[in-house]
Amino acid sequence: MIGVIGGTGLRKIDGLNITREELVDTPYGDPSDKILVGKLDGRDVAFLARHGEGHTIPPHLINYRANIYALETLGVKAIFSIATVGSISNTIKPVSIVLPHQIIDYTYGRDHTFFDGTRDPVSHIDFTNPYDSQLRKLLCNNTSLENINFVTEGIYAAVQGPRLETAAEIDKYEKDGASIVGMTGMPEASLAKELNLPYAAICPVANFAAGRMSSKDGITFEEINSQSEMMSINVSKYLKVVIEAYGN
Repeated sequence: MIGVIGGTGLRKIDGLNITREELVDTPYGDPSDKILVGKLDGRDVAFLARHGEGHTIPPHLINYRANIYALETLGVKAIFSIATVGSISNTIKPVSIVLPHQIIDYTYGRDHTFFDGTRDPVSHIDFTNPYDSQLRKLLCNNTSLENINFVTEGIYAAVQGPRLETAAEIDKYEKDGASIVGMTGMPEASLAKELNLPYAAICPVANFAAGRMSSKDGITFEEINSQSEMMSINVSKYLKVVIEAYGN
């Protein structure tokens, strides 16, 4: 079974048939929402809305441990994460899709490990490459979609939120090497790694980050909202392609 974590756009995938909803109990509390389970091209797919129904859970309060644990409990064998980002690099334009290969974690205060010495003994995972190489290869090999601009590498700056960043913070992240910025990339990726769940991110770009290009004097949510429909359509098209390619 393939797991997808993201917004509500999965329902727009042509040929997807949702067959049931699962509310999974976990030792870490409740997941963000019921998990929708269905089929696409004969493949079992489980979808979880990261921010809950109606996008009500802010990034720093998402129960990442419960979400990852619940997907594994249902039998998910690989996870595609849909994570909207801002572009730090002037060359990555809004509505592009970035397939990041690295992460820098600036978050704090989140329950970020299963191995906290309470329920499970302390363990130190290798996180050199945060995204699964085979899933990334699958993603990068299926980017020939008309009218969608793909960027097949990027360094994701995972920030706390829910506020957006200052221009000076974006300058810092760029100096650190980051090319995109978002609020949900961690600890999701490391938790999946702890459970040996292959995980890769698909990052639609909503806007230029603070102080950059059209966001030089500030970020307008009108701009983000005006592009959200196109981003949703593009991600749905792409998800259909990669889910159908998975396992072939």
